[in-house]
Amino acid sequence: MTHLRALPPRPVRVVIVDDHPLVAEGIEALLETYEDIEVVGTLRNGAEAVSEVERLAPDVMLLDLNMPKVGGIAATEMILERRPGTRILILSMHDSPEYISAALAHGAMGYVLKDVPTEEIRVAIDAVMRGERYLCTGAEAALAPATADGREPLTSREQTILLLLAEGRSNKQVALALDISVRTVETHRKNIKRKLGIASTAGLTRYALEHGVLQGTGR
Repeated sequence: MTHLRALPPRPVRVVIVDDHPLVAEGIEALLETYEDIEVVGTLRNGAEAVSEVERLAPDVMLLDLNMPKVGGIAATEMILERRPGTRILILSMHDSPEYISAALAHGAMGYVLKDVPTEEIRVAIDAVMRGERYLCTGAEAALAPATADGREPLTSREQTILLLLAEGRSNKQVALALDISVRTVETHRKNIKRKLGIASTAGLTRYALEHGVLQGTGR
């Protein structure tokens, strides 16, 4: 009787997307020290990530947020449309809850700040490969139930609607984008203004700019 030898598990395929070559090279050098991880590509912006995701077929994509052409949040959504099985892990220097919530709301499975020990990136990759959400300690603290000034935090859906409104979309355009009714958008809009203590749409846009929500789209 012939005994079939079990094949070793294939390495985790990782793509690094960051417009700072030194950052990308540093992460690549770290990951290449692990035999069970294979860096299959390093890309410079979100547009490259979207166009290359099907060809490179990564298990995990490490994605910066602020990049030229297409930012990380917009890229996350488009990458998952093209290849839903890709696990997106955001690597960013931004620790504002607005950035983190927006990234998670758009499909990212993890969020790691760039100032963490590099070994934590490995821990994060393992977690998202198990299908778990991973937040580094700093990101988790930023998403604590109550905001620092005691305001009620926005829900993931409210974060998404704030992002669309800040881009200048009307209630009707937001409703079409999210496949919800205009009345529902209006209700969310009122709740967002109430929670943030903002009276005008211009105020919402200014808030989104000041807190990094809008820049993260790369639009």
